[in-house]
Amino acid sequence: MTDTTIRTYTGETEPEREQESESVRSCPECGGRLVTDEGHGETVCTDCGLVVEEDSVDRGPEWRAFDSAERDSKSRVGAPTTKMMHDKGLSTNIGWQNKDAYGNSLSSRQRQQMQRLRTWNERFRTRDSKERNLKQALGEIDRMASALGLPENVRETASVIYRRALGENLLPGRSIEGVATASLYAAARQAGMPRSLDEIATVSRVEKMELTRTYRYIVRELKLEIQPADPEQYVPRFASALDLSDEAERRARQLLKTAKEKGIHSGKSPVGLAAASVYAAALLTNEKVTQSEVSDVANISEVTIRNRYKELLEAEETGLFA
Repeated sequence: MTDTTIRTYTGETEPEREQESESVRSCPECGGRLVTDEGHGETVCTDCGLVVEEDSVDRGPEWRAFDSAERDSKSRVGAPTTKMMHDKGLSTNIGWQNKDAYGNSLSSRQRQQMQRLRTWNERFRTRDSKERNLKQALGEIDRMASALGLPENVRETASVIYRRALGENLLPGRSIEGVATASLYAAARQAGMPRSLDEIATVSRVEKMELTRTYRYIVRELKLEIQPADPEQYVPRFASALDLSDEAERRARQLLKTAKEKGIHSGKSPVGLAAASVYAAALLTNEKVTQSEVSDVANISEVTIRNRYKELLEAEETGLFA
């Protein structure tokens, strides 16, 4: 063992392997970047087109699927773990169809047995009060997110926030629905897809006052870093709901940027500013939208829209003549 050169099972020394791995990262002819074409099993240089490696091992499945149903039927693995389920999706689920593996209907006795198994399986999935609490809360988060049209990443973030609140014992004295709603509100703001308190309160089972109080408590105790809501984040949703053109949406963003430069946005509701900018942009682009329609979409009063859109137009005129 006095020899300092250690050879691997391939017969290559360590320096030789390092040189080989270094050469694989770049093209040996021109030094360009290499990409792997998994469809043809080749490693190709993007600059000169040299095929550096061919007949590589395909690590994908040996079967092909042409739609989601066929992919699900052929797949031999389960769903990935998720924070949106209280058991992270690791437990067993018994299907609701009363059919066997061949698709034949079960007999009456077998159906009764399967129903008993489903009941006991559901009981075993929630072993203690903490898991029952979590299951109810995550169901509430999923329900409210669906009603508000929030994507899966926001639901997952809200589930993580609720799990943290539960783990740090922040729930005593507060309702499950209140903490779940506050978690979803915080997650939507973190993801840059905020919803107003009124919108959240509409789909929630708690009052707006309890929601705001619980939200402040959760943010303070968990030390969540949440930036103030930007009025521009509301503009695409309002413009889409009112069926406005891309030009009107761009004009609304421009009005808000001018307002920020003039400092008009300070101390004012971002939802009100966004709604007013959309209404003002519709007027400037000659698109017919009434204050009542904007008020219904943004869930704010027409008086707020009138006051804010005048301020936005004045700031725009000041910027033009400055």
